[in-house]
Amino acid sequence: MSPARAARRTVLTSAAAVVAGALLLTACGDDDGDDAAGQGSDSRQVTDATGRKVDVPAAPKKVVTLSEPTLDAALALGVQPVGATAGRGQQGVSTYLADKAGKAEVVATVAEADMEKLAALQPDLILLDETTAVKGQVAKLESIAPTVVTAKLNEDWKKAFTATADALNRKAEADKLLAGFDSDVTATKGKLGKNAGAVVSVVRWQNKAPSVVGRGKNHVGSTLTALGLDRPAGQRGQGTGHSEPVSLEKLSTIDGDWLFFGTLGDRADGEKAYADARKVPNFGRLKAEQEGHVEVVQGSAWNSAGGPLAARIVLDDLTKALAS
Repeated sequence: MSPARAARRTVLTSAAAVVAGALLLTACGDDDGDDAAGQGSDSRQVTDATGRKVDVPAAPKKVVTLSEPTLDAALALGVQPVGATAGRGQQGVSTYLADKAGKAEVVATVAEADMEKLAALQPDLILLDETTAVKGQVAKLESIAPTVVTAKLNEDWKKAFTATADALNRKAEADKLLAGFDSDVTATKGKLGKNAGAVVSVVRWQNKAPSVVGRGKNHVGSTLTALGLDRPAGQRGQGTGHSEPVSLEKLSTIDGDWLFFGTLGDRADGEKAYADARKVPNFGRLKAEQEGHVEVVQGSAWNSAGGPLAARIVLDDLTKALAS
């Protein structure tokens, strides 16, 4: 056993003693062999987004993903995590990932991880990024299993996906997925016709008012840019946060040729929110509403942080609406 792994096992055993006696017994009973704990003898080193050099399993078997993009990325690459984070504003994983996430146990929110539940899973690799506040718990996470921070906040989603794939030793598969996605973007762009260069607004409706989302290099903003589509003035460039509330008095600032409208949930939740929005004074004056160009989308894929699976949903929705 390497000194680093010995240290990790010592810290994990100590932490387990505090949170659960049963977990302490499990950790101690496993002290004779790394393989049983998922550490294995074959490892490789990666440098994460914070500059840390992390020894990770060459073929991880029990992965925990503590952010929405890392969960999305793992599933896109055929990896079934044993633990995951709840989707933003949801109890379970993001609704667009629910069918693919299988029996992954929710062990975190975007605010914090449940260390006791996480440690009980005995993972051999933990992945997260700076879209979640759990980044502040890296030292504690590292005491449980090798922990890789795959991306800084506001990172280009493709770069973040590639880094996650590298940590999982599946970079070749990621490159293939991205090549296919880029090819489909090019195909859609060639079919936009009269919608070429259209102004596209993206909002999340919550608390009876809109918030601007999808700015910057995330899977929404970068896809719109790649398609040559424009944004309303208030949606250009990098945003100041994950979402930016818009007062009802300034409703006209979210208008465009097209308005992609959702919540943090599924499309059904979006339909209910859209019905409420149409009751708001001045919503009916929006150009997109008057022309029948409001598209209700699966908000969990559009309006939160995501990876290649979310990007695919965004591209498919844009293709259906604008390239028909």
